[in-house]
Amino acid sequence: MTDKQNTVAGSCLWLHYTRPRPHWYLVPAEKQGELQAAWAAIAQAAQGKGALYQGRYHIRGQHDFETVDVWTFASSQAAFDYWNTLVSAKYSEFFAFSNNIGLALSGEHGAGASRIEHRL
Repeated sequence: MTDKQNTVAGSCLWLHYTRPRPHWYLVPAEKQGELQAAWAAIAQAAQGKGALYQGRYHIRGQHDFETVDVWTFASSQAAFDYWNTLVSAKYSEFFAFSNNIGLALSGEHGAGASRIEHRL
């Protein structure tokens, strides 16, 4: 994945929408725990490289997914690398998902922005 590389920490917002696939509930609890531990280790490694996990939110209303995780990364490449590592660890086998990224606008720095401007 190549695109504009942002150098400001937190300049790439990643929204990860998800819900368990039906067969997730058929996986024995012990195996679920092993998979979740592996995915948590991947998340910790991403945070060690500067990613910021801003939380998981329950989605209400007309949406296909149950939760959204909000992350910021230094670049879209860093977000892609994180996602690719999760996929390699079978995450997408057990969870339906939709991913969106947003790059900071010129002069805006995501989590580092100190004010919000309303534009018409």
